[in-house]
Amino acid sequence: MESLAKTVMEELNCETAFTIPVLGGIGISESVVVTWVIMAILLVLAILLTRNFEVENISKRQMAVETSVGGLQNMILGIIGENGVKYVPYLATILLYLGIANMIGLLGFKPPTKDLNVTAGLALMSILLIEWSGIQKKGFIGFLKSFAEPVAIVAPINFLEIFIRPLSLCMRLFGNVLGAFVVMELLKMMVPAVIPVPFSLYFDIFDGLIQAYVFVFLTSLFIKEAIE
Repeated sequence: MESLAKTVMEELNCETAFTIPVLGGIGISESVVVTWVIMAILLVLAILLTRNFEVENISKRQMAVETSVGGLQNMILGIIGENGVKYVPYLATILLYLGIANMIGLLGFKPPTKDLNVTAGLALMSILLIEWSGIQKKGFIGFLKSFAEPVAIVAPINFLEIFIRPLSLCMRLFGNVLGAFVVMELLKMMVPAVIPVPFSLYFDIFDGLIQAYVFVFLTSLFIKEAIE
């Protein structure tokens, strides 16, 4: 158990990949570097997959891309509703990023979602978007009045949700990714030969995609509630 605890602490340790020699040195963590790698992957794929698109006589590649993008948009629209169509690009981008981030461990990289700073940053961005969407839809006065719905006595509880929601989004994503790592380490200690392989595929692929979907699903529901 001591070795497991040591391994978990090492995994939680946000190592500095390199330092920018400015203002006494700005440390760039490993999770930031891996995020840059994911951004580069998404950018290269977007450029390669969308080259030479046509209006008529489209290629199989274009058909596959349009079908995939349309399916992704329809999935998110099914959650957030037509009133939230302008938030779909952000939600789809977060879904793609988290999906790759949670699976990138298969390539030997440390998933950035194991860094609490990353999940907290994503949760903060989402909650700011959620509250801003409510202000845009209802106006600032209407936004303040919404805290007293359905009755004024619940206003303190509704106000606390502003702080509870990002904490919930952050810790749910971070906790599930870290929990999967701990389970895998326990399996490696108990049955190191064969069993960890299928479990690794489950936690790195299936569970990683599920956690990405849950994060976007909850963010979409919160936005939908804010703009109703």
